[in-house]
Parts: sequence; structure tokens; C-alpha cells
Amino acid sequence: MKDPRYHQLAKLLIHHSTRIQPGEKILVEAFEIPEEFTCELIRQIIEAGGLPFVETKQNLVMRELQLGATEEQLEVQVQYESLRMNLMDAYIGIRGTSNISETSDVPFNKSEMVQRLLWHPVHGNIRVPKTKWAVLRWPSSSMAQQASTSTEAFEDFYFRVCTLDYGLMQRAVQPLVELMQHTDRVRLVGPGTDLSFNIAGMSAIPCCGQQNIPDGECFTAPIKESVEGRLQYNTPSLYLGKQYDGISFEFKNGKIVNATCANIPEELNRVLDSDDGARYVGEFSLGFNPFIMKPMKDTLFDEKIAGSFHFTPGMAYAEADNGNRSQVHWDLVNIQRPEYGGGQIYFDDKLIRNDGLFMLPELNGLNPEAFQHI
Repeated sequence: MKDPRYHQLAKLLIHHSTRIQPGEKILVEAFEIPEEFTCELIRQIIEAGGLPFVETKQNLVMRELQLGATEEQLEVQVQYESLRMNLMDAYIGIRGTSNISETSDVPFNKSEMVQRLLWHPVHGNIRVPKTKWAVLRWPSSSMAQQASTSTEAFEDFYFRVCTLDYGLMQRAVQPLVELMQHTDRVRLVGPGTDLSFNIAGMSAIPCCGQQNIPDGECFTAPIKESVEGRLQYNTPSLYLGKQYDGISFEFKNGKIVNATCANIPEELNRVLDSDDGARYVGEFSLGFNPFIMKPMKDTLFDEKIAGSFHFTPGMAYAEADNGNRSQVHWDLVNIQRPEYGGGQIYFDDKLIRNDGLFMLPELNGLNPEAFQHI
């Protein structure tokens, strides 16, 4: 018996996220997900008149390839993967795994080389700016363990959060978009945090299920050299297979001049020294998915947590481009609800969000209570 939730999620991905039109070519990369869901995606693509192309991948195999990667091999691989991506109108990446730390023992120089020579040229330079795309995780017992729930409970949570009413969210976020686009100065305050920066003239981009599933954020970018102060993140983060806890940054003239974390500060600074742009910030975003309330060490979920923001070292997106360029784009999250220490966000000295709740009447539609009837 087919799970009806597969149909609902596949329909959302094809008709809302990537908006497939007749004749459009779409690449599906499926990492360890049920064949039944891949087949449902194919059916939905064909029904929409699209042309499906599918590649299935295994994480153990990908790890082995990274361990043995050479520059010569990657230079060949990037040629054919770039050619394929350039032929596509859309892309869906669905990533499942039974072990979130599968690549944790890949040496940093190998993972950095793969990011620089393969991932960034194909995904950063082609997929992101040139195709309609959506990426998502697939629920597993490993993810349930991360979330400290049973597998069944996590699957129920997953499909609820991934298929919420993104049309309602898209309408509710418009006042925040307008406000951000007319804001000059931002100040973030909280435990270990007092950070100021400028967003004057930057675009504000709402994210309501078009590219990430789950979704629920509105992002912009700080003027590159305007960031001043200190920032203490309170959410653990996985990056290239390694977990980082208690990250703290000090900024001067936009640059991270001091970076520490509770467990592996040397690795943290190695990432930030990847290139000249990694110590500058490419994104500032407010998260407001009403059904994601706690971190689970998965960025696609954690960056959308209700009452959170993320402040991202590395590459800026073309939609809100402050000029920063880097192979790094690391969404690090701070949750400002009271149980995580609270905090305030000010736009031009006006209190916009307090302890995770939007304070202006026109923004109430983004608070969790607005979605409780769904």
C-alpha cells in the first residue's frame, strides 16, 4: 500500500517548489531514499509534462570516493556533471542517510578539495543561479535519533512540517519583506551577543517552500564590512561531517577576527581560513517555521526554527548579494525563544522581535500561533 504522504510531498515538489512546465528537464538526485518515493516523483514530473532524469547515490560509496579523490579525477568529474546540470531546467536533491557522521573521518584537505573543485562549480555556479531547484532530507531512524524521538513520531513530524500551507506562509511574510527592504540598521542582542550591521539597499528574499523543504525564513545580507560586535550561537552545527558546539565570533569591519567553539576550535578556524571570503558574512536570515521548535543538527531544519536567526559565514546568494565570495556557506543558528536564553532584534532601533516572537501587528501572521489551526 502506497503512503499517501508520498503523493502529497511529491506533488508539492513538482508543482510548488520547482513549478515544472511541459518540456522542462529535471534532474533528481536520490541519496538512500525509498524507491517508491522516487517513482512517485517520476510520475508527478511526467504528469506535469516534464522530462525526468534520475541518479541514485549511496553515502558509503560517496565517502569512499572522497577518501580517494584526486584533483585529476575531480577535474574530469566536474566536466560531465557541469554538462549535465547545464542541460537541466530544474533539480531536486533528496538526501537520506542512516549515519549523519558518515563523512566525519574524511580528511579536511579531501573534503575541502571536493567542495572547491566539484560542489561549488556544479551547484554553486550552475544549479543555484541557473535552475529551479529544491533540496530536502529524507526521514530515517538516524534523524529520529537526532531529534530524540521515535522513528514513527519523527516521520509524522517530518511530513507535517514539509507539507504545511506554504501559500499561507507566503502571504504572511510579505510585510516582513517590505520592512527589511526599508531597514538600514540591524542590531541583535542576547546572551553573549551584541551585534550590529547595515542592510541598507539589500534585497529581502522570502523562502516559502520554493527551494528548501522544509522552509520558513526571510533572508538578506549585511553590507560586507558593516558587521561589528560579538555573536554567540546556541545551536550545534554539523559541517562536512563534524559537529561544532558553542561557536562564538567577534567581528571587526565585517570580518571574523576571533572565532572559538567549545569542542574543536582548530577545525573551526581551518574552515574559516578556507579562502578570503569565509571570514565575512554572506547571509542574515530570520527563521519562522511554526512546527520546528528545537534543533536536530540538520541545517535544513535548524535554520527554519521558530524564533531563530542564522548569520552565515561565506558565500552570498545572488538574490541578496553583498559581494562576498567563498566556497563556504555555513548557516549557523541562534534561537532567541526564552527557553534558549531569549534575545531581541532591532530594525533602526525599533524592537521587531522579542524572545522569538514578532512584536509588530503586521508580523503576527509569522508567529507560531497563526498556524496552530493547520
